Amino acid sequence: MLDIKVTPNPNPKAKPDQHNLGFGKHFTDHMFIMDYTEGIGWHDARIVPFGPIPMDPATMVLHYAQETFEGLKAYRTKEGKVLLFRPEMNAKRMNASNQRLCMPEIPVEDFVDAVKALVKYEDSWIPTLPETSLYIRPFVFATEAGVGVHPANSYKFIIITTPVGAYYPEGVNPIKIYVEDEYVRAVPGGTGFTKCGGNYAASIRSQKNAADMGYTQVLWLDGRERKYIEEVGTMNVMFKMNGEIYTAPLDEGSILPGVTRDSIIHLLKDWGYKVNERKYSIDEVCEVADNGKLEEVFGTGTAAVISPVGELNYKGKIMRINDFKTGELTQKLYDALTAIQWGNAPDKFSWTMEVK
Repeated sequence: MLDIKVTPNPNPKAKPDQHNLGFGKHFTDHMFIMDYTEGIGWHDARIVPFGPIPMDPATMVLHYAQETFEGLKAYRTKEGKVLLFRPEMNAKRMNASNQRLCMPEIPVEDFVDAVKALVKYEDSWIPTLPETSLYIRPFVFATEAGVGVHPANSYKFIIITTPVGAYYPEGVNPIKIYVEDEYVRAVPGGTGFTKCGGNYAASIRSQKNAADMGYTQVLWLDGRERKYIEEVGTMNVMFKMNGEIYTAPLDEGSILPGVTRDSIIHLLKDWGYKVNERKYSIDEVCEVADNGKLEEVFGTGTAAVISPVGELNYKGKIMRINDFKTGELTQKLYDALTAIQWGNAPDKFSWTMEVK
């Protein structure tokens, strides 16, 4: 159990209007910080007032990008309980990311304890309106000052939290996605499986290009042959084709192992669907679409949970999916998973964890 010292914020902020929270716009009064020093390990766990982080201009994260992060949520149930959703998976994924970037791992129990402690302390910030939640952003970065490419000898683990509204204020609506065929996001042996800022920085050019053409997201193809579907810019992606589910495999290390992805696969298999975790090409999708068997497409991720796709654009070929309507299975998955997350349905998989 972490020994966490607490310094209360002497100037607490007014709570935002729960009807207009947006996403990631308002931050709570406190944050969690823990330091790492080579030879000592992780130490000085504390909850302190939310505020700026003093940083030397030579801090290595600014030059060599040793940085990882996570994203999860705390949910307020109708009974007033507070639930986390599979936080141990976020802890394990952060450790996998840290290991790849030569950063110190955080014991899973310490990660979860830190999240629970901050959420409990910021309890009054957890919104109560339907489909609102407290978004939790843990991150680790190198703090050693110096110019030289090598693993840093000091790091910070910080957690900040922000109350967020429903990702879809008007319901789960389909989005338009542009299939990127010029740039690539990740390659086998790279950092695609990690949740590090560099992966997202590399995606911004394509994201902007897609937005300029009226598309919400980018669908990435593999970096080797530029033909196999990998994931959407901020989500894993799944295709329902001819009654079966297809999604990219994780074995080459270029796909983020999403917590929501894993949860959706569990639900699908529990409902009797065949889930194919294998390489499949954009040409295969085009052929299935031409044959009228491309039934549903949806993204999976913490922020939106399920994001239905109503249109794909690949080299000018427009594939309209389910008449640009949210598919029956897509909606069912969204309803089922969110019901578990908010404590409105039985948790047969033991995914939720109460913050007491």
